[in-house]
Amino acid sequence: MAQVLEFKLPDLGEGLTEAEIVRWLVSVGDVVAVDQPVVEVETAKAMVEVPCPYGGVVTARYGEEGTELPVGAPLLTVAVGASEPAGAPTAAVSEQAAAPAAAPAPAPAPTSASASDESSGNVLVGYGTGAPAARRRRVRRAPMSPSAHAREPVNGAAGAVPVVSPLVRRLAREHGLDLRELTGSGRDGLILRCDVEQAIRQGATQAPPAAPAPAPATTQTPPPASAPAPVGVTPSARPGVTRVPLRGVRGAVADKLTRSRHEIPDATCWVDADATELLAARAAMNAAGGPKISLLALFARICTAALARHPELNSTVDVAAREIVRLPEVHLGFAAQTDRGLVVPVVRNAHVRSAESLSAEFARLTEAGRAGTLTPGELTGGTFTLNNYGVFGVDGSTPIINHPEAAMLGIGRIVPKPWVYEGELAVRQVVQLSLTFDHRVCDGGTAGGFLRYVADCVEQPAVLLRTL
Repeated sequence: MAQVLEFKLPDLGEGLTEAEIVRWLVSVGDVVAVDQPVVEVETAKAMVEVPCPYGGVVTARYGEEGTELPVGAPLLTVAVGASEPAGAPTAAVSEQAAAPAAAPAPAPAPTSASASDESSGNVLVGYGTGAPAARRRRVRRAPMSPSAHAREPVNGAAGAVPVVSPLVRRLAREHGLDLRELTGSGRDGLILRCDVEQAIRQGATQAPPAAPAPAPATTQTPPPASAPAPVGVTPSARPGVTRVPLRGVRGAVADKLTRSRHEIPDATCWVDADATELLAARAAMNAAGGPKISLLALFARICTAALARHPELNSTVDVAAREIVRLPEVHLGFAAQTDRGLVVPVVRNAHVRSAESLSAEFARLTEAGRAGTLTPGELTGGTFTLNNYGVFGVDGSTPIINHPEAAMLGIGRIVPKPWVYEGELAVRQVVQLSLTFDHRVCDGGTAGGFLRYVADCVEQPAVLLRTL
C-alpha cells in the first residue's frame, strides 16, 4: 500500500522566508522521480526550481501560480510506492479540497516530512538532496491531513474556508474581510490573493450611504457649488491608477534599501579623475591577444588594492555586540540591472583574482542575472560593492549602501571634458567617482584616502603596479 508523504516548501537559506509559485512542473496524477523539479518559484533572490525528495505519484498540489507561500507550507503530497496514479488517495484529497465542509474521506493520511528530515541535509533550492533514494532515512512525524491548511477556520469562525496561503488569510484579516463571503477563482473554489485584492478594491470604491438632506430653513436657493469628491475613494482607486505589488526581487530591494537607510549613517564623498591613461592601458592589454579585459575588472583590481590599504571599509557592524567586524576576504558585489530588477551578484575572493579572472566572472554572473538563474549563494555574502551607474549615461550619484556592507564605490560615465594636463588645457576622458561609506566604521580621512588612491590608480595605472 502506498504511503502518502507531504513535501513542504524547504528552507531556502540566506534568510529567505517565502517564495512565489511561478509555474508548476507537475500535475496531480503525474509520476515523479526522486529529486525531480516539481515547481518553479521566485524568491527575493532568484527564480529557481524546487526538487522533490520523494519518488511516486503526485496526489495533491497546494497553491496556484502567483501564490506566495512561506517556508514550511505544504507544496504537494506524493504517494510513495505507487507506480501509477492511485485513484483512492487522489480522489480523497481532491474531495477534501473541493468540499472543505464535508467530513474527510478515509484515505492514507500524509506523513508530514520537511526537507530537514532527509539524512543528506536540507533540500536547497536548485540543488536537490544530493543522495540516492535507497540511502535516505526519513523521520516519521504525526500524520496531518493534506487539506488541513485549506480547511483552517478564519478569524475564529466555525465554518471552513478554502484558503491555502496564510498570506491570503493575513491580507484579508488586515482589511477586515470575511473570507466566508468571498467566492474563490481558483481550482475547487480556492480563494487566491487576487480574489482578496479585488474585494479590497471594491470595498474602497463603495461610498457610505449619504445621510438624508435636512429640510431647507429658508426658501432661498443656494448658489451652485462644485461637486465634492466621493467619500471613501482613495487616490489609488481612481481610473487609470496601477498598483504594483512589492514582492519578489522588487520587494527584496525595497526592504534592503529601507533597512540600509534606516540603520546606516552614511556619508558620500566624490572626485573627478582623468581616466585617459586607464583606457589606453586597457586598449593595450586587449590588443595583445587573449581574453578581453573589461573596464569593470580594472576598477575591481583597483578597489581590492585600495581595500588592502584601507581595510576599515571592508567590514560590517555587529549592532548587538557594538563591534566593527573587519573581514579578511573581499567578496565584491556589483550592481546589475536586469528585466527582473536590480540584482547584486557577488564575485568571491576578488582580492586574489587576476583581471582576466574578474572579467570572466563578471560576464558569467551578468548573463546569469539576465537569465534569472542566479542562485541565492551568488547574490549574498558581499563585503564591498561596485556600482557602475555610468552605463545609464549619468555622471554622479549618491548610492545607498548594500546592507550590511560598509561602503560602495560609484562609477559615472567616462566622457571627454576640458582638463588641465601637464600645465595645459586639453580634452581628456574624465570620470566622476563617488564613495558612500558607513560613518561608524571610519571617518572622512579614511574614506578620502581610499577614494584618492582609487583616483590616482585611474589617472596613473602604474601606481597600481607598486602595490602588486
